[in-house]
Amino acid sequence: MTNEVLIVVDLQNDFCPGGALAVSDGDGIVPLVNTMIAEADHVVLTQDWHPAGHSSFASSHEGRAPFDTVQMPYGRQTLWPDHCVQGSKGAAFHPDLDWTKAELVIRKGFRPTVDSYSAFFENDRTTPTGLAGYLRERGLSSLTLCGLATDFCVAFSAIDAVKQGFAVKVKLDACRGIDLDGSLDFMMDEMRGGGVLLV
Repeated sequence: MTNEVLIVVDLQNDFCPGGALAVSDGDGIVPLVNTMIAEADHVVLTQDWHPAGHSSFASSHEGRAPFDTVQMPYGRQTLWPDHCVQGSKGAAFHPDLDWTKAELVIRKGFRPTVDSYSAFFENDRTTPTGLAGYLRERGLSSLTLCGLATDFCVAFSAIDAVKQGFAVKVKLDACRGIDLDGSLDFMMDEMRGGGVLLV
């Protein structure tokens, strides 16, 4: 068995065109991701999974608008439109995503008071999701990441994965970014500097 695993990040309706927090051409990566899933020996998916009224939603902060930033106990937090609410159509995987082969779906962002970009840690940078332990126990040490969005959940996951001792690649043509105030270029540099291989 190979030690390689494909991690598909947040390929959910709310991050695709027509969704609450749509990434431009987010659904355009689905055919390529499906091919990658078909060719992979091991597949893990992440799913943004917020309770209603989550603290990262602008609607939870009086007088605040989406994409404002606020100070949380764990640091600066971008406020988002309500998205990927547990059990909603927006939280579901894109209908064309052929994801039944996934061996694990890791849900993140379900704690009401802390957001989670990374597949490995909540935004407090200390609360683990359990993914690193799962991968280690299964001997999966070489990770390829794809999905949405390049400059948030993909990048944070990739950088954390390197810090956890994994070999990490991000397949850029199977990702799409939000690019909020230059965040795409910034996070591409952060990934390179963090030891992530961009392919």
